[in-house]
Amino acid sequence: MMDKNKNAVSWLLALVLVLAGCGGESSDSPQASAGASSEPEVGDESSSETSEGRQVAGQSMTLGNRHSESRLVDVYADDGRQWQNYERAPEFTHSVTMAGQTITMSDGTQLFAKVTLPGFSEDEAAPGPFPVVLTQTSYNTSLGQYVPQIGGANEYLVKRGYAHVVVDVRGTGNSGGSWAAFNEQEQQDYLEVLNWVVEQGWAQDRVGLEGISYLGITSVLTAQHNHPAVKAAFPIVPIGDGYRDIVFTGGNVNATFIPLWLGMVTGFGLIPAEMAAVDPEAFLKALPERLYGALAGFQLPTVVNALTGESETAYDTDFWAVRSPLEGADQINVPTFIVGGLFDLFQRSEPLWFEQLSGRVYTKLLIGPWDHLGAAGVGFMGNDDEAKHDVPDLDTLRLQWFDEFVMGLDTGVRNQPDVTQFVLGLDEYDTTSHWPHPDMQAERFYLSPDEGLSRVGRMQSQAPDDAGTEMVLQHLLNGVCSSSLDQWTAGLGGMLPLPCEQDNTFSEIAAAKYELQAGEDGLYLNGPMQADLWVSTTANDVQVSVRLDIVNPDGTTTPITNGLITAGMNSVDETRSRFVNGEMIQPWHTFSQEDTQPYESGEVRKVSVEIFPSSAFVPQGSSLRVSVNTSNIAQGLPPLLTALDSLLGVMTLHTGPETPSSVVLPVVPSAKLDAMRAP
Repeated sequence: MMDKNKNAVSWLLALVLVLAGCGGESSDSPQASAGASSEPEVGDESSSETSEGRQVAGQSMTLGNRHSESRLVDVYADDGRQWQNYERAPEFTHSVTMAGQTITMSDGTQLFAKVTLPGFSEDEAAPGPFPVVLTQTSYNTSLGQYVPQIGGANEYLVKRGYAHVVVDVRGTGNSGGSWAAFNEQEQQDYLEVLNWVVEQGWAQDRVGLEGISYLGITSVLTAQHNHPAVKAAFPIVPIGDGYRDIVFTGGNVNATFIPLWLGMVTGFGLIPAEMAAVDPEAFLKALPERLYGALAGFQLPTVVNALTGESETAYDTDFWAVRSPLEGADQINVPTFIVGGLFDLFQRSEPLWFEQLSGRVYTKLLIGPWDHLGAAGVGFMGNDDEAKHDVPDLDTLRLQWFDEFVMGLDTGVRNQPDVTQFVLGLDEYDTTSHWPHPDMQAERFYLSPDEGLSRVGRMQSQAPDDAGTEMVLQHLLNGVCSSSLDQWTAGLGGMLPLPCEQDNTFSEIAAAKYELQAGEDGLYLNGPMQADLWVSTTANDVQVSVRLDIVNPDGTTTPITNGLITAGMNSVDETRSRFVNGEMIQPWHTFSQEDTQPYESGEVRKVSVEIFPSSAFVPQGSSLRVSVNTSNIAQGLPPLLTALDSLLGVMTLHTGPETPSSVVLPVVPSAKLDAMRAP
């Protein structure tokens, strides 16, 4: 953990890195190459997962998406794989960046590219050709030379024999055109960029795709083109579903991170320094075009439409389907290593990427204890402590992945664990063969009200015999000081000296709370979760926020995860939802305008809340807390009209035999944890 008392420089760096990637600088000295042996034909086995003699342990149901229903997939038995370090010394002493280049798209728009090649001096690149790493950014390659994480060359890879190409996507940085965040035109550009790359004399027709957040999203979208030169992808914290992951979680617009992000892309696009030097006329033309595009084209209209509840934006329409890369996961046919974070902006989808790709392509999943900035090695939850847990750092993992599948070396990557997750409460990484955990069972626990004065109810395996109610005042400010502030500001909130950001006790004072005491073996949770709550309101609608925490013996809490939904948008498509041993544990909400149902007077309605997946261990002496509240401002606010329908009301949570409010938890036997296994 890093010191939360950041100075102004750290704040600025964090802001620049809010969507940035993991390290690119290295102080390596050249040595004889190590760790490389035979060179199998690249691509022969990389496009399909094989059992490799592994035993199938059973089947697991996937979560569906917009165009496909849930399905059963085979799950391999956990064979106890543990991480082994990989090393390969640099072959070159320098990385040499060539003069900026332009790539002309089929519509005449010119994209700006920076190419960095291995070399033995500052001014002279080695002749090549080299395997290529491609990164496509919206954060301006001119800034990337100072902060490599947002779009600069990764010297760690370049000095080990890779050419690194970084491209400003359309309408950003030094590139021409108008930006519209992953629209069809931008996605078509990715294919044309690949065609240009492989035609260059310094490039082999072996390409690896990489980047963090936006840069990682372009990686998975580019992989979906199935260009023959693409051999592997290494996306770090990529989005899966633009609507459900963050922008409109549960029908509520994210008002903390999204405006900041749109403003960053716009601001960075107004300083195309190298465009001004290379083509002053294009620079003078670009500035007014970008200002107009921000105000009248994409950025500002998108924010206004979201806040006002305009139908194309506020509901799950084609606008979001295009911007949900997970919809095209079945088009990816190259080995893909997914990196996620338990408190990342895209926490929901990162394990879903592994699930959708597993069994089709060679895939691995690493989920750390990070928020979005932490995945970049910056902020309160940095990724600088993997070594303490025998997990290689991300530079090493990425090198091994590309060395195996792009360069064609025998690296042993196939013997590394398939799934590695940090376990909250245990503070250790755990490895297994699949996500969700192959030994996970869905267990339903019913909420029962407090019978004393503590105002904390209990969770039990049977519905309570007697009906009960708990009333919670409806307002929009819940969660303003909670772990959500750190997560949904991408980690910036965690730099404030606010203890309530690591302990949800304060934010849960007015919530309905229920606890489950951990048994002698503790309680191990690993996977998606769901709350089925019977709710009424004196208003026309209500936001239902659910948090899960570990309650420690001293009374403090350790945040685990959360979920949020507007009750009027509760329509669930069961054919796309996830069931485990007969229990729905991850609902697929339709979020369509025609399915929206405001409350009728006196109505008590079952509301199914999708709680984002996590992995946590509740030790003996501690308890699991579920708290229910009426908003989570950091995660999302209802659009204006929905907010007016929800104000000044009182939500009543009903329990009992006729209204059995409950939560469904992903319970795994504690003995399956690596830390609990006998040596």
